[in-house]
This record gives sequence, structure tokens and C-alpha cells, in this order.
Amino acid sequence: MLIRLASALLLAGLLATTAPVAHAQTTAAKKAAAAKKAAAAKTAAAKAAAAKTAAAKAAADKAAAAVPPPAPLTEAQASAGVKEALNKGILKAVEFASEPDGFNTNDEIHIPFPEDAILMKTTLSKFPGMNTLITTFETQLNRAAEAAAPKAKDIFLNALANISITDALSLVTNGSADAATQFLRKSTEAQLVAAFQPDISAAIDQVGAGKAYAKMTGQYNRIPLMTPVQTDLTAYTTQKAVDGLFILLANEEGKIRKNPAARTSDILKQVFGRK
Repeated sequence: MLIRLASALLLAGLLATTAPVAHAQTTAAKKAAAAKKAAAAKTAAAKAAAAKTAAAKAAADKAAAAVPPPAPLTEAQASAGVKEALNKGILKAVEFASEPDGFNTNDEIHIPFPEDAILMKTTLSKFPGMNTLITTFETQLNRAAEAAAPKAKDIFLNALANISITDALSLVTNGSADAATQFLRKSTEAQLVAAFQPDISAAIDQVGAGKAYAKMTGQYNRIPLMTPVQTDLTAYTTQKAVDGLFILLANEEGKIRKNPAARTSDILKQVFGRK
């Protein structure tokens, strides 16, 4: 009887010891199976996604191949596109330059103190009250340019009307962002300078730049051993004003060539929207 009881207790102890181990082994096996199943599902999903992407690419390539290339640009289209682009740029450039502070507060086209009078500026800035005069003088030069700017409009538009069809086609296909502006500059710069000079000269006197300059040079030229300054204010301001207008025009042309949002008409989209 005692032997049977001892055997039963021994068996129960063995069962109690091996049960957790068996349970742990079963759990581990289940986890491994689940992980294997998840990995297989993930691999299958990745393959499906790759197949879907490949199919979409193939469909897109097929669709692109089915679209015929755009018809070659005609000379008439090129001419219309270039003229409209320049016309748009001219109107914006002249309008902007003609506004109060159109030159004065724009770092790109602001007319600075004359280069050959920088030593005078530096020297006079050390004298009491001269800094105010120097700053005022520089502002007045820019005011003179702003006053003369409207005269550029008709000169630009007349030159625009004379651009040949052959030249227009060449300008459209030119890779430079300001090709049309530079072309227009060659045909109008001398005319602009000649037209601007009387207005710039009158404006310089009207805004007081001439008097301010005379006061500065008068004081500076009396300083011993200094080389007298003799800048031609009209010529200097006129050239800077003309340069500024072409900078603004080039900016507008660049926008049309590079930015689809700037192509506000069908002909601009047709001419400058080609790849």
C-alpha cells in the first residue's frame, strides 16, 4: 500500500514538473508559426505592391507612347508668342519703374552714388551735415529715373512691332532666359538713351539733384590735393535708368520662360510650355 502511494506521488510530481515545459514549448511553436505566417503575408504583399507599381508604370509608358509629339512650332506662332511675352514684360517693367520708389527701393535697379565720385562721398561723409545731403542726392537720382521711365514704353513697343518672324522663332528656341530682352536691347538702347537724356536732365534739376551735386563738388574740389570730380550726372543717371528697365524686362521674360503660372494666355502656354 505504501509502495503504491509513493508511486502515485512520484508520478504526480513528474507531471507537475513537465507540464510547464510542455506548455512553453507549445507556445513557442505557435509564436514561430504565427511569425512565419506574418512574414509570408508581408512578402506576398510586397510582391503584389511591386507588381502593381510595375503594371502602373507600364500603363503610363504605353499611354505616353500613344500620345503623338506636339506639332512643330510655326513661325507665326513663335512671332506671336515672343511679341506677347515682351509686350507683357514691357508694360510691367515700365509701370514698376515709373512708380514712386520704383528705382529707389529696388536693390536690383537702385541708382547708387556715381562710381567715379565714391572718394568724394567718403571724404564728405566725415563733414557735419553732409551725410544727409549725400543720402538725399542719391534718392534724387532715382527720382529722376522714375520720372523718365514712362517714355520707354512707346520706344519698346515700336521696336517690338519690327521683330521679324525668323528672329522670333530663333528667340523662342534660344536657351537663354533673357534672349528676347537682349535682342530688344540691341535695337533700342541707343534710342532710349537719346530719348531719356532731356527728361533725365530736366528731372535732375527739378528734384534738386543738380544743386545737391554742385554743393558737394564745390566743397570737395576746394580740399587741397583732391582731384576735382566732374561726373556728368545726366549721362550717368540716363544709362543707369536704361539698364534698370532692361533688368526688369529680363525678369519678366524669365518668369514666362520658367514659370507656367506666368503664362497667362493660350499663345504663351503654346509657345513657352513645350518641353
